[in-house]
Amino acid sequence: MATAPERVTATAAAHAFIEELRRRHGPLMFFQSGGCCDGSAPMCYPAGEFNLSDTDVLLGMLGDTPFYMGSEQFAYWEHTQLIIDVVAGNGGMFSLDNGTGRRFLTRSRLFSDEECALLRAQPPSSLPSSSPLSARHS
Repeated sequence: MATAPERVTATAAAHAFIEELRRRHGPLMFFQSGGCCDGSAPMCYPAGEFNLSDTDVLLGMLGDTPFYMGSEQFAYWEHTQLIIDVVAGNGGMFSLDNGTGRRFLTRSRLFSDEECALLRAQPPSSLPSSSPLSARHS
């Protein structure tokens, strides 16, 4: 049986930038922003410092860094592979890439019909309510 494709991947440049930020800030996490202040930027935070809920979806791992998206946004993007890259520019105002002269950027490609069928058999997981990352902050 064929393996389902990854829902989120990263370029070599993005992996190198993630490692640079990890050396500076410790363990990290990503959340795909859905708008508001920072548009649709992939936001990078110290692990556990972003308000996740039990409805947020774990799309996958970039190395050992988890990548999440809200379930409502996932409903629009479930047929799309996110490809995280890094480009010159300013990062999101709350993201760890801000002020570095580089920023994370989400590129994408549509999954084929065959890939969609494989992914339906392996849906992403929501964050378990017992996870320390799921605690909401006021």
